[in-house]
Formats: sequence, C-alpha cells, structure tokens
Amino acid sequence: MRAAADLNSVFGLYLVMTDPVVGYARCAEAAVAAGIRYVQLRMKNAPRDLILKTAAEVKSVTTGSETIFIVNDSPSIAAEAGADGVHLGQDDMTISEARRLYPELRVIGLSTHSLSQAITASAENPDYIGVGPVFTTPTKAIPDPVLGPDLAGHIIKTVNTPAVAIGGLNTANLPTVLAAGAINFSVVRAVCQSTTPLDAIRNLMDIWRKTISLVNT
Repeated sequence: MRAAADLNSVFGLYLVMTDPVVGYARCAEAAVAAGIRYVQLRMKNAPRDLILKTAAEVKSVTTGSETIFIVNDSPSIAAEAGADGVHLGQDDMTISEARRLYPELRVIGLSTHSLSQAITASAENPDYIGVGPVFTTPTKAIPDPVLGPDLAGHIIKTVNTPAVAIGGLNTANLPTVLAAGAINFSVVRAVCQSTTPLDAIRNLMDIWRKTISLVNT
C-alpha cells in the first residue's frame, strides 16, 4: 500500500464533518485536540467556492498536527486546499485516476456498500475503505441498503484493507458494531450535532477503547 503502509490501521474514530453546529473550524479543532487520526470535510451540494474556502480553514487547523485532513468527493478541491487526501464514492473517479491526476494527495479512501464492492476496492489498493451504512442514516439523500453490524463486521474481517464502519453509529450502538468485527468507526451526527464536540469525541473514543479491550481479551 502507499500511505497505508505508514499509517497505523487501528485508529478508532474517523470524523466526518457535515454541518457541525459549532462550525467547521471549531469542530476540526476538537478533533485535533482529541488526537483523532482522520477528519473529513463533507459538504454535499455546496458551491465549490464555499467548499474550497471551508477546506482552507480546516487545513489551517490540522496543519502541524497528526490529524489527517480528507476532503469528500473532489480530488481537485482537496489538492487545491492542500488537504492530505480525498474520499471517493462509487460514482466518483477511480482511485488510479485520482492518483495519476493528483499525486500530491497521499491518502485516498473509497466508500463500499457490499462485500463484492469491498473486495473490488481492495484490489485497487486504497489507503482505507468505508463500509456501510451499518444502520439507517439521514445523511444521504438516496441511502444505500443497510448492512447491519454482522455483515459490516464480516466485510471488514474479510478484506485486507484498513476499514471504517460508517452509517448511523452513536454511543448506544457502537459497542455492538465493534463486537461484530469493526475496528475503526465513523460518525457524523454524534459529533456534529453536539455543542461540545470535544466531549462527544472523547466519549466515543472512551467507549471504543473499552470495547476493543474487551473484544480482544
């Protein structure tokens, strides 16, 4: 793998920021303060100029930290903003094309929604894959079929690529998802809807550490 060879594949929370109530910069500051490995900017259907402006603000927060800044969907915006990488969907450009056109992006992730998609994605050597949705979620206008914790865990354990469980995760259902086989997880609303995102992140990571410890004993 490219960047994945330099990154620990066990990192816990991958934060996706969509309309955080405290604003994107403050939410990113919370992620950096908590030592979160990945933070992704996801502004579906927003004007390009606004996404680029926000990306530049988030980049200024993550610069100098260990938090990897990812932009959703758009390699061109990610590259222009100086982000560390891009997260691609099934309908976006291919990983090989993104790497060819934007070699400065050192991390490229890909969404997957089934075992077959995850296996195909792994063959493209992404730095990580997203696996979901695990539960129903309102963050997508046209949601993909729900996998459930068991199938998501099976997919994650089957592929030889760092994977992140995503879709409807929160403090209540996170232990179930981890017990089913997930190692890393992503949330949107569980942090972005909080007026105290640092507390929300720390709470999620505390649950992750305790559950992972129990699963591995």
